[in-house]
Amino acid sequence: MADKLKKERRRFHAHTGARTESLNGTLLATFPQRLLGYLIDLLIAVILWAPIEVALRLFVLHEKDVHLVWDFHEVGNIIVMVLYWGLANYFGNGQTPGKWVARIRIVSLTSERMGLWQSIERGLGYGAAVLELGLGFLQFFWDPNRMCAQDRLAETIVIDVRKRKAEQ
Repeated sequence: MADKLKKERRRFHAHTGARTESLNGTLLATFPQRLLGYLIDLLIAVILWAPIEVALRLFVLHEKDVHLVWDFHEVGNIIVMVLYWGLANYFGNGQTPGKWVARIRIVSLTSERMGLWQSIERGLGYGAAVLELGLGFLQFFWDPNRMCAQDRLAETIVIDVRKRKAEQ
């Protein structure tokens, strides 16, 4: 009985609307999967950001001593982060490179495909989750649909896209 409840807790439960009804029963991503996807995407964002930041400071701002800091309060970091997650989610239809490795996908609760603004909202939602001292990510553990701050903001869920032999 407890095992059945545990498995049921890992499935999306629709509240209202045709789109959410069509997702009812969809297998949700686990916290380790989501964490892996986030960390890989964060690493990619930092790798993309560093050379841009160095070039900006050296050639545009003419700084002699360049000191790089990845911080969610720095404007350049926020721009790169939002653009990376926003564009990767949009063009990957909810699957960034990190989410691809983790075998998860973001799914819109409002439409069949992730829209550009919805993808950007989700990127901004990561910032909101971090600014809440990580509490935005920990909401995963008490929300019945495993939604974090970025999911609520963008009206999305994160699903597990692995094929499970036991459930086929």
